[in-house]
Amino acid sequence: MFFPRLRRNAKWVFLFLALAFALGFVGFGVGAGGVGVGDIIRGTGGTSGVPSISDAEKRTLANPKDAKAFRDLATAHQAAGNTDEAIEALESLVSLRPKDADALRQLAAQYLQKLDEAQQRTRIAQIREAYLAPGVAVASAIQLGTTPLDPDPISSAISNSVSAESATSYADAQQAASQYVDTYRRLAATDPKDASLQLEFAQQAESVGDSAAAVAGYQAFLSIPNIDPAQRADVRRRLEQLSQLTTG
Repeated sequence: MFFPRLRRNAKWVFLFLALAFALGFVGFGVGAGGVGVGDIIRGTGGTSGVPSISDAEKRTLANPKDAKAFRDLATAHQAAGNTDEAIEALESLVSLRPKDADALRQLAAQYLQKLDEAQQRTRIAQIREAYLAPGVAVASAIQLGTTPLDPDPISSAISNSVSAESATSYADAQQAASQYVDTYRRLAATDPKDASLQLEFAQQAESVGDSAAAVAGYQAFLSIPNIDPAQRADVRRRLEQLSQLTTG
């Protein structure tokens, strides 16, 4: 009788914790990118000076080649915490102005924001998964005679759902990191002879763990003549270290 009571009580405890967890996210605006109670208290919920999403959308529909309208639409979505929509608007802007360095950097920043959001979801899912795993494991390890104790179906279903959520968020993070690097690759391609752009691409690729892209960027940097000798030596040392990592 002990284990059935324990499982029934655990359900209510879990539901209470899940509710508290959800209310905390909504109340303080964590992970949502929106305005929560904490924002209202701090007075950061205003949008003064930010373009209207609806107005900017109307302008883009009226003139799909209006680069400023897409820039304003991206700014409006950024202010509202709509990362995917801001990315969509910036991709449209970059398609109109493929050599607009500011737009490319702004786009890269949004992909980095998307990466951060996905990593946060992954960490939260992993914490929830770790919280649920012991209960499921204990139930499966207990035997009544020769028959293992059936895991609580609710806990098992939630555990499976959280595991899938963790895997999905991790995949989203990897994709966002790849898009972040690709955006800096596009920026570097706007002027292959600009050493600072090649170095920026390499450093940003390295910052998100893309060693292969970083190596390519550093090699492009070194292929440019008239670079400061000290800086060239530093990059060569870093390139050697990265090359060992990618081939090791």
